[in-house]
Amino acid sequence: MDPKQIISNLPKSPGVYQFYDKAGKLLYIGKAKNLKSRVSSYFTAKKYESFKTKKLAKQVCDIKHIVVETESDALFLENNLIKQHQPKYNILLKDDKTFPWICIKNEPFPRVFSTRNRIMDGSEYFGPYTSAYMVKTLINLVRKLYQIRTCSFSLTKENISNNKFKVCLEHHIGNCKAPCIRLQDELDYQESIEHIRKILKGNLQDVLDYLYKHMLDLASKQKFEEANKIKEKFELLKRYQSKSNIVNPKINDLDVFSFIEEDDLAFINFIKINNGAIVQSHTVELVRKLDETKEEMLAFAIYDIRQKVFSKAKEAIVPFKIDSLVDINFTVPRIGDKKKILELSERNARQYAHQRNIQKSEIATKYNKSSLLDVVKTDLRLKETPVHIECFDNSNIQGSSPVAACVVFINGKPAAKEYRHFHIKSVVGANDFASMEEIIFRRYNRLMQEEKSLPQLIIIDGGKGQLGAAVNSLKKLNLYGKIAVLGIAKRLEEIYFPGDSVPLYLDKNSKTLRLIQHLRNEAHRFGITFHRKIRSKKMLQNDLLKIEGVGEKTFEKLVKTFGSIEDLKVKTLDEIAEIVPKSTAQKIIDFFKKEV
Repeated sequence: MDPKQIISNLPKSPGVYQFYDKAGKLLYIGKAKNLKSRVSSYFTAKKYESFKTKKLAKQVCDIKHIVVETESDALFLENNLIKQHQPKYNILLKDDKTFPWICIKNEPFPRVFSTRNRIMDGSEYFGPYTSAYMVKTLINLVRKLYQIRTCSFSLTKENISNNKFKVCLEHHIGNCKAPCIRLQDELDYQESIEHIRKILKGNLQDVLDYLYKHMLDLASKQKFEEANKIKEKFELLKRYQSKSNIVNPKINDLDVFSFIEEDDLAFINFIKINNGAIVQSHTVELVRKLDETKEEMLAFAIYDIRQKVFSKAKEAIVPFKIDSLVDINFTVPRIGDKKKILELSERNARQYAHQRNIQKSEIATKYNKSSLLDVVKTDLRLKETPVHIECFDNSNIQGSSPVAACVVFINGKPAAKEYRHFHIKSVVGANDFASMEEIIFRRYNRLMQEEKSLPQLIIIDGGKGQLGAAVNSLKKLNLYGKIAVLGIAKRLEEIYFPGDSVPLYLDKNSKTLRLIQHLRNEAHRFGITFHRKIRSKKMLQNDLLKIEGVGEKTFEKLVKTFGSIEDLKVKTLDEIAEIVPKSTAQKIIDFFKKEV
């Protein structure tokens, strides 16, 4: 259908228009005070503001529209449709974050925790917070101030009266008053929750006043120890209050939006002011697709941000005049506190843009992985680019508990999930060559059986002997010549190749040598850590098996529960008796007492 014919039938009302191409694909969504006038401008202009707009107009074959009551309604509808359909020529908002909330759960003895999912079960949600760090800070603050539970038990009166619960570690270390066993009543717990509710609403002064009066009351009754505990809470909350960025206590429930441009990008910073303090700050990035004005881009971002943070503020500060939205009054400040807040928001936006440019620059200037691996391929005279590299290291001390480690690098970076440990099975004593031969055979025999991808390069931590052992296994597997293999000797960082008696010496600043050293050091660290765990477990086993009544099964239970002999030594009789019979627990306690 001819667009001009459609335009002739368009109303002169506010609304949203949609452009489609000949295949029926949605190209662009726009809003207008006057649909007929705005849409016709795309097809009657003699000179377009941008090449993109001209290109868009040539592709339009169909136009659809939706009439609304006001221009504000048009903005809301446009924003929702753009987010839903994401047309090619519309503003791209590069912000898909979901923000966290703090929840006071609707349950007996409510828990307080952070979440990104709101469940309509009567629970209270505070936020959303644009900073996960702020959420963590608040959660830590309320847990230091008040001993609230963190368990997920159903603390109904029936369950508590039926003694369904046992006191846990949180009570023993002073983080919970154990309402689960009736050591705290619900009235006392709810008083703490009410204080937490006020803190989350920003009413810190009410809580501070209560704590101060309570502290003085306890002191007057000569309950100095309890008064001191209240004093510590008072000072903690006071310190938190002082860290908040106080603007002006008279400024309350205010949204601030700043706007800066860089080519086709725009950065909009949002700051939320409540009771004179900055409680939220967030920056979004917009990409201009056509010739959208800064006023259009800012209005688009404001609507989106306010939706995400559930803002209901009646006033918003902006850097330039834009058309008012429903229930919001826009102010462009010239002087005073509000002007200072806007300048602060602009600094935040500029800092965000600056940081983004630095990151882009670092990505551009930092060597990319393909070029690094090309250098490695050239330096080591390899047939293939070593996208997948594996490095092996043996670890034993005086022949005890021999183990080995394999680390894997993909595209020049550690792939920790692919790391593997090996217990040496067929070698007795400290024989590094035989150990290396065993683990190379086991590693690649298994990869072949499981039909997994093989590396392009194998690095052996060792000189000619260990390299020769690795080659023996590769020959047995018919892989020699198909996978490049080399050894690195630690003393002079010599690189050895199979069949070549003269080592290769790479420049100490060489990227190739640095990568090989990184692999070697990572394999050594990974192997040593594993070896220490094995030795620690054996020492624990040797000591415990000396105790009458402690066999292999009992030993496994104790290891699983306590982890190390040092941890076991500090446990009480009752704690050990939860794992083994009390008589055995007593023997373990007595054994450690004799050793002291």
